[in-house]
Amino acid sequence: MAKAILRIGSRRNGRMGSRRSARRIPKGVIHVQASFNNTIITITDVRGRVVSWSSAGTCGFKGTKRGTPFAAQTAVANAIRTVVDQGMQRAEVMIKGPGLGRDAALRAIRRSGILLTFIRDVTPMPHNGCRPPKKRRI
Repeated sequence: MAKAILRIGSRRNGRMGSRRSARRIPKGVIHVQASFNNTIITITDVRGRVVSWSSAGTCGFKGTKRGTPFAAQTAVANAIRTVVDQGMQRAEVMIKGPGLGRDAALRAIRRSGILLTFIRDVTPMPHNGCRPPKKRRI
């Protein structure tokens, strides 16, 4: 006798197809992490749940080209396209890191048509840093 194939995600429990697009998000937070090697864009709702994300690497840029402003611009366009379809109109922007993609990413966000409520730089700064290791005796 043949074994029955179990179906994952039956219609009975209501989790069939793309359930993500059903959520309407009027306001969100756009996080931009711009390092020297890559730019990562994460878009969350106000509670911090990730709605969409993109990076220069996932957009097809390889090697040192990922750190360029154009790669950051492309990554922002990819990430924002999905959330605009879900109804996002306003957003807060958090920019972190020293990379070249910071300004280009911000410019691309402004062009996308989403109203920005505020822009904040959240780059971590050491306040006198960690305690140095104990000196070695020779």
